[in-house]
Amino acid sequence: MPKPPFFEQMKLIPYLGKWLVITTAIAILSGTASAFLLIALEWASDTRTANHWLIFLLPVAGFAVGWIYLRFGEHVERGNNLLIDEIHDPKRIIPFRMAPFVFFGNIISILFGASVGREGTAVQMGGALADQLTHLFQFNSEDRKIILMAGISAGFASVFGTPLAGAIFGLEVLIVGSMRYDAIFPCMTAAIIADQISLLWGVHHTQYSIQVIPAITSWGLFAMVIAGVAFGLTGKAFAETTHHLTAYFKKIVAYAPLRPFIGGIAIIAATYLMGSDRYIGLGIPTIYEAFNQPVAPYDFLGKMIFTITSLGSGFKGGEVTPLFYIGATLGNALAPLLDMPFSLLAGVGFVAVFAGAANTPLASMVMAMELFGGEVGIYAAITCVVSYLFSGHSSIYSAQRSHQEKTPQP
Repeated sequence: MPKPPFFEQMKLIPYLGKWLVITTAIAILSGTASAFLLIALEWASDTRTANHWLIFLLPVAGFAVGWIYLRFGEHVERGNNLLIDEIHDPKRIIPFRMAPFVFFGNIISILFGASVGREGTAVQMGGALADQLTHLFQFNSEDRKIILMAGISAGFASVFGTPLAGAIFGLEVLIVGSMRYDAIFPCMTAAIIADQISLLWGVHHTQYSIQVIPAITSWGLFAMVIAGVAFGLTGKAFAETTHHLTAYFKKIVAYAPLRPFIGGIAIIAATYLMGSDRYIGLGIPTIYEAFNQPVAPYDFLGKMIFTITSLGSGFKGGEVTPLFYIGATLGNALAPLLDMPFSLLAGVGFVAVFAGAANTPLASMVMAMELFGGEVGIYAAITCVVSYLFSGHSSIYSAQRSHQEKTPQP
């Protein structure tokens, strides 16, 4: 006898209840960790700005963090790529120590002047903390995959204050050209609640504003295509050069703690050769500046060099905030060439370089609308999609897999 039509819907009630409880726990852990991270990074940035001499300790700080990872954290050193691999091929619970290791490693990197971001730290903490629930409650492998995805979403959402983009990021970053829709409710609830938890801790996210969003014109749309090409090629160059430098360091320097030591010396030399500390740390003041006035046309390249050197030599942190810097300053430089407003090109560049480098166009265009308002949606969508296409098969996440080609093959 056929079951009543509403029977299938009734089965959703325990499903929703189960994942609401699990993702609330994940969100509390991730949102709290992100809040502490943001507070600590603000302290580290302010302290370094007030004490310029701290940069001279960068090689020693890098050596110390490298030694700690070599001695106690070799299994968790792969960071985001370890999380992605565990979702694809579950093998073992992410060790809890990933969270404190990357937390303090990121703070030390920023305190002494490495050019790294914060997304990698928040995502790794979110994933590691979420996976402890697997260990505690003995979830099966399929549930564990979703738990890790929810942890990634929660970490991303709470560190940037973008819950919808965070949810989509956790779904989109794993496989190019495919998303797991069975994880959409857990990722969405984890991201939204984690963002609220971080706000309850008193975190204030940096506010950027696009001052002028012009009416849609044929030239405006074409200008976004041109800009998208530049953003995609830049994201591709960033990802590939970072991977190449990382491999090169590992090839020529066998002892891991020496790599950030050497990288730290290079960063000090470059900083004083250029006579500016504009390209170290998170670079948030320069991002803000790019939305409000013309900046040096080579700022994006300077930040690329410093960030690639920092990450390639082994300093701990993320890639995304530097990519925001690179995108905003590159967009600022392109604005007069394309006869478009500075703040608009800075805003779409902010998300589009990241879209290309991470192969996450949907998360990036949603992030633009969360940060800058819905009016920027069409401009952001064009630049993010074109950037995604022109970044090719490159990605800042080497564990990211490909489901299909980005464009149909002839």
